[in-house]
Amino acid sequence: MLLDTHAHYDDEAFDADRDELLESLKEHGIRKVINAGASVESSYTGLRLAERYPWMYAALGAHPNHAEELSDRVLSDFAELAKHPKVVAIGEIGLEYHYEEPPRDVQKIWFRRQLDLAAETGLPVIIHSREAAQDTFDEMQRAAARGIGGVIHCFSSGAELALRYTELGFYIGIGGVVTFKNGKKMKEVASAVPLTSILLETDSPYLSPEPRRGKRNDSRNLPYIAQEIARIKGITEEEVRRVTEENALRCFPKLADREVC
Repeated sequence: MLLDTHAHYDDEAFDADRDELLESLKEHGIRKVINAGASVESSYTGLRLAERYPWMYAALGAHPNHAEELSDRVLSDFAELAKHPKVVAIGEIGLEYHYEEPPRDVQKIWFRRQLDLAAETGLPVIIHSREAAQDTFDEMQRAAARGIGGVIHCFSSGAELALRYTELGFYIGIGGVVTFKNGKKMKEVASAVPLTSILLETDSPYLSPEPRRGKRNDSRNLPYIAQEIARIKGITEEEVRRVTEENALRCFPKLADREVC
């Protein structure tokens, strides 16, 4: 079985066939899925999906490009919802310097506030970092010192930084990019990082792996990612599946609870 630790099934890309697709996931060996919040609205929508499907779970948070949607009231609401049995993480949160909207200082304020929320609720975090490697690492170093754990989602920096994150106790999220022919950096990361520190993810509907690159992504494509990691590490796909599932259950303890609606 496989666990998809990062998807966005609330996205409009799934409006035409969402229910049919989600109902089919278990038939394709997908055991559990975390729907990550990208905005305030998508956090609520993702939780409603998690309540509908026993194998789906939700993360609450605002992507840095949506940081200005946050407020004291929203964070208070998230803190209460974090008690819900289907809410397993705070995320995706972080820093986005490719598109500096809102400005970096605003992103940093709300990133720290959401890290505070994780510390308050005891939930792990799902971290987004794009062209903000040093600033993100500095924040996560402080977070680790506070006992906050989690995953660096869709990791895009080099192997050296990935290993520094694992030394802090964070997991590295690996998705479809590792299968790309031009994904040399990600292949190096997959080779260097111990399997016990890797989580599988799709970021659906984005970043479809080869041979489905350019098409809408979904959790049924996880085997392509597992197969490529197995090839890189010279191990079996079954070992990749088993260990990454164990990793996910450690990273997100509430996933290990009995499936609930």
